[in-house]
Amino acid sequence: MQTLKLVAVSAGLSSPSSTRLLADRLLQAARYRLAEQEYAVDVEVVELRDLAVDIANNFVTGFPSEKLQTAIDTVTGADGVVAVTPVFTASYSGLFKSFFDLIDPAALTGTPVLVAATGGTARHSLVLDHALRPLFAYLRAQVIPTAVYAASEDWGSGGDEYTEGLPARITRAGAELATAVAARPARTQDLDEVVPFERQLADLRLD
Repeated sequence: MQTLKLVAVSAGLSSPSSTRLLADRLLQAARYRLAEQEYAVDVEVVELRDLAVDIANNFVTGFPSEKLQTAIDTVTGADGVVAVTPVFTASYSGLFKSFFDLIDPAALTGTPVLVAATGGTARHSLVLDHALRPLFAYLRAQVIPTAVYAASEDWGSGGDEYTEGLPARITRAGAELATAVAARPARTQDLDEVVPFERQLADLRLD
């Protein structure tokens, strides 16, 4: 049985946070749909609030900490990514943007990404299209059609006959992510990959 890896990046600052809750529900929806197709699925959540100092230090020193590098490798090595940010000043949070600034522009090429955001009011929902989609388009990711925005009032509403509620949007987005992940060709090692000199030295020490 093929095992797929789904990773969520949550930029929520509080604990618990609605941003993390949305990330968990989107992961669950995608995992459920993949399990129906008889895939084994590993899921992991990268909490950016725990990496805030490491991210800032990276910009100053130019070198990631071991913990930050592990998080970057986890995201870039995923078969599918859920990226969720709170809305600050009508856009993604600075912490969210700073983390993805540290990822090589080609590292997410072709990776299915589900974008989502949380905020206090539905008026900020356009952040999905004017900020998040362009960011991941630049990173050459495959952004799935359905993006999910959750305002405060959405958590207690199931929708009505005219309006699709948050649970239905989560289910639809999760299904689209699962379809994109399942359709993606299996990763193969690039024989022409350039191995950084530091990694070559590390490998020699292990030998």
